[in-house]
This record gives sequence, structure tokens and C-alpha cells, in this order.
Amino acid sequence: MVQSLDRSQGRIGGGAANTTAGPVSTYTGNRALQIEEPLIFEMGQPGRCGVDLPEPSKVKDRLNGLKRAGEIGLPGLSEPQVVQHYTRLSQKNYAIDMGVYPLGSCTMKHNPRINEKVARLPGIGDLHPLQPVSTVQGALELIDRLAHWLKTLTGMPAVAMSPAAGAHGEMCGMMAIAAALEARGERAKRRVVLAPESAHGTNPATAAALGFTVKPIPANDRGRVDLTALKAALGPDVAAIMLTNPNTCGLFETEIVEISRAVHEAGAFFYCDGANFNAIVGRVRPGDLGVDCMHINLHKTFSTPHGGGGPGAGPVVLSAALAPYAPYPWIVKDDGDTWRVAEDGAAVDGKPLGRLKAFHGQMGMFTRALSYIMSHGADGLKQAAEDAVLSANYVMASLQDVMTPAFEGPCMHEALFDDSFLKDTGVSTLDFAKAMIDEGYHPMTMYFPLVVHGAMLIEPTESQAKEDLDLFVGALRALAERAKSGTAAEDFKAAPRFAPRRRLDETLAARKPVLRWRPSNNPPEGDPMKQAAE
Repeated sequence: MVQSLDRSQGRIGGGAANTTAGPVSTYTGNRALQIEEPLIFEMGQPGRCGVDLPEPSKVKDRLNGLKRAGEIGLPGLSEPQVVQHYTRLSQKNYAIDMGVYPLGSCTMKHNPRINEKVARLPGIGDLHPLQPVSTVQGALELIDRLAHWLKTLTGMPAVAMSPAAGAHGEMCGMMAIAAALEARGERAKRRVVLAPESAHGTNPATAAALGFTVKPIPANDRGRVDLTALKAALGPDVAAIMLTNPNTCGLFETEIVEISRAVHEAGAFFYCDGANFNAIVGRVRPGDLGVDCMHINLHKTFSTPHGGGGPGAGPVVLSAALAPYAPYPWIVKDDGDTWRVAEDGAAVDGKPLGRLKAFHGQMGMFTRALSYIMSHGADGLKQAAEDAVLSANYVMASLQDVMTPAFEGPCMHEALFDDSFLKDTGVSTLDFAKAMIDEGYHPMTMYFPLVVHGAMLIEPTESQAKEDLDLFVGALRALAERAKSGTAAEDFKAAPRFAPRRRLDETLAARKPVLRWRPSNNPPEGDPMKQAAE
């Protein structure tokens, strides 16, 4: 949509509310090293190309006459233009390598460079999934070694390594539960899955996708699962509970053992969402709490790249009751220290639920996670969890006099605030978050969890130095005090002022998205930017 924007409002220096010294705009639209950048399609010129390609040889037409009638529509650019364009775009992205990335529930932690070095070693970085098994013995041992440490850290006897992401891992775990119920002859009658109201959105979605009916369980005034309501909901129709611990409010479920006992006494299974394992790894083993299965987001706990780093990985640890239903393939060690991949469900012990994914998972993520585990050791992983909790409590303690914590007492790895401190200021949670962009920070997670009004969920992780957190805290304190002054509401609603693009009409963009670029002299019908201009 950029080509349709009013540049005077879109530029960093353009429009109202720019209070910096000097001219409010520049001829180019640039502001020093912040370069104004058009769409790549706007830059393209017919016939321009950065590569000299030979004329293709004549071949017999095998398209049954379905030849392309026109140009493919790609922009024509020189090589320097392409390099400059994507370099400039990268400079507009906020990243964990730039500063504090406080997204709650996402664990945007540092990715150690040693992980990347190991993942690129010859024999690891150049593997192919169709290589003969005899040539990848080390890779199979690496997968098995990672599996060993995941089982050790969680106190669980089995692990499925193939799921491609956390949500995929949830699907795997719930499929194992469904398979176990089927084997007991109870799949038809146990159709209900209990989900706390603070659950991640993927939890009820996964249960519903597998044909279960989702029943929410309310939280108590301490932000934890209401044990009385949970016990009242348990019955012969309940298949499982899907619970996150520490939960999405950043709080440890202190009655977790009692919850587990009640669920098992009702004949149901306990699925634990492992998204927040980073807060307890090395200190608490979920298996000791009565968990039957738990997915592990390798990017959250073991520092593999979070988004943009290629396919993800969401291994699922399983209790003895669910281990027989783990999906294949499995890594097996035969006599003579020979490793193989068991890909036939009939050839392995148990009753595997089948195959979830092509091949055996994501080797690059496995390598990075094992590198992280082995370089930290047991004491280092424990310290990482402790530092993550310490950082969150430091943020909470430093802001609780100007912002409003959602719940009393210490938190785990996330500090959760509500919008009470903004009451009668004319400033919303969204306005506050937009103003953070002007201060150079990616906003925290907003409006989630839904059980807290105007939620602001901050997860500093263990990666940030104290002085970085002090600067972050100082920025939030300044914004909170400005908001409560009662004179800055319009400034907040104009934020961000210094970003490459000012605040757009996000509601209109969501309802009428423009998903295809067209030249400015030929806008599509229903183009909201065209309507706004008119």
C-alpha cells in the first residue's frame, strides 16, 4: 500500500506532531540514515536485469498450448538496487539483536552465535534427508542426544522429535491422548477438553481440530486456575486438560499437583503447554508434576531462531501412559553402535499414531538446541531460568508504582500489567504501545491474556543486561507519567511520530486489505487507500 500513501504524512519528517529541531521535512523524504524506500515494484523498470541469462534452448512444447500470454510481472532491477532495497528494508525491522524485545509469551531471547557456527559445520549444514542412513550416523546420534536431554530435563520417558512447531506439537500430544483413549475404548464418550481462560489460543484450536469440545475453566483472583471450578467440570466425558505452567499471566500454578491428581482420578490426561518452560528449565521437571505430555518450543527455551530462521521444531515429551502412541519415525540404536530410523509403525514397539511430518523433523533446530544445552550445562540452564524470572520481577518492581500489576505478588518470567493506570487519561493500551515505538522499543504483547483488561505482558528474558532493563524501565516510567499528566493524550494518539510510517487505520486495513500491488494510476476497486484519498 505504500505507493498510495500521502508521503507528507508517511515520511518520518512529514506531517504534524514532529517536535524535533530543524526542518520538518526533506526533499528526498529521508532522515539521515533512515532512508525512504518505495515498493520494489515501484522501482522496477522494463528490461533492467542484474543477471545476464543465456537464451534458453528450444524444446518441444509440453504445455498443451498453455503458453504464457504476457509478462510474469516481476520488477526489473540492477543488482545494486536489489541489495540496497533489502538492506534498507532490514534496517526498518526491530530485532532481538538491536535491543530489548519485550514480547510477553513469545520469549524473544538471544540466539548465541556458537549455535549458528555449529549448525553450519560440514556434515551438519549440508545434510540431505534422502542420504543413505550409513552416511548420517552422526546426525542420528545428535538427534538421539538431544532427545535424551529433553527427557532428562522434563523427567519424561519418551519424546517425539518430528513435530514442526509448538502448535504441531500440541496436535501430536492431543493425538496421542486420543489414541490412548481409543485403546481404552473411551474415545467416543470422552469428548471434552478443559482449557483455562488464560490458555494460549492454539490450545482450544488444537482440541477443536481433533473433534473435541472445549470447555473453559475460569481463573481465581490470584490469576491461577480456579481449582473448585476445575473439579466441578471433571467427569466421565472429559478427555484432558490443556494447561500452561507457568501460565500466560506469568504465574506459576501453585496447585498444579492437586490439579494433576484430580484430572487423573477422573480418568483424563494432563496436557501441559510447554511454551513457558524457559522459566523453570533446570529447576522443575514437568514429569514430577504429573504431566502426561508437553510440547517444547525449541526457540523459546533453547534459543533456536524465532521466526525467519527456517522451519521450527516442537518436540513432545510423553509419559509412560502415552509413550506407546508416539508417532514414527523413531531413532533406534542396534547392536554394534549402528543407528537407524524406524519408519514402519509395525516394526517398532507400541502402537504409534502414524507419521506427522516428512522425514524426522528440523535438523538445523535440533543442532542449535543441543549446542545451547551442551554449552550451558545443567548449571547454566538453571541460571538462565533464574535470570529470566529475576529480570521479570525487576521490571515488575521498578514499574509497579506508576503502572498497575494485574495480580499481587511476584511473577515468574513475565510481568503482566493492566490498563488501570491509564484510566481517565484519554490514553489507551494501543496508544501507549505506539508511543513505545518512538522510544525505540518494540511494544510488549498487548490485550493478551484476555482475562486482564488492557493487558500489557512484558517478558524481558534472561538475555538483557541490567543497564538495558534500566533504560527500558525508564522509558516506560516516563510514558506512564506523561499519560497520567492529563495533557498528552493527543500526543499519544499521534504516535509513532518518528517511525518510517505513521499510524495507519489498522481497522480499515484489516477489513479491506490490499494484497496486490498495482500502479498508482490503476488502483484496484475497493482500494481503501484510494477511498481515503478521495
